[in-house]
Amino acid sequence: MRLKLPTVVLPSVLLLASACIVEAPGGASAEQRKAATVTQVPALSVRNGANLGGKVELVAATVQPGRLTPGERAQVTLYFKVLQAIDEDYLIFVHVEDAGGRMERMNLDHKPANGMLPTSQWKPGETVKDEFSIYLPADANPKALNIWLGLWDPRTDTRLALTNPDAVRNDGKNRLLVAQVPVAR
Repeated sequence: MRLKLPTVVLPSVLLLASACIVEAPGGASAEQRKAATVTQVPALSVRNGANLGGKVELVAATVQPGRLTPGERAQVTLYFKVLQAIDEDYLIFVHVEDAGGRMERMNLDHKPANGMLPTSQWKPGETVKDEFSIYLPADANPKALNIWLGLWDPRTDTRLALTNPDAVRNDGKNRLLVAQVPVAR
């Protein structure tokens, strides 16, 4: 007579039978490291759509680099699409402020396109590129900088009115918040 013994499977045997052994990573090659790292934060690119007086639309802005380090500069580029002819020569007013309110405001008002193309010469349908730089002093320590701007007539001390304030970030005083740029610590 044969005795039938119950089959007992040990849990450790089950674990070994179903386990998948994967080799631990040996580290990135020099090429992989180069592909996965950057030497500079890429540009911060922001689409806008602010309509100024029905005459100009701020289409977009870029800030290069996308994170600012104290003691360094950032290059800001604005793109204005001309909707209607403009009779006045506006300045681009720029206010750079510490997002936390601890630093004195920087005023970077300037003539468009480095003074080469006054707004009275802008033609409907074209897109005007304007560039300027922001310098953050080495001893400054904000967490982020807000870049505010608009078009301003210095003869009458008036700003071109924002016609779509509900569509863009603004302060209710015809001043657009174009970007908030983080500051490296």
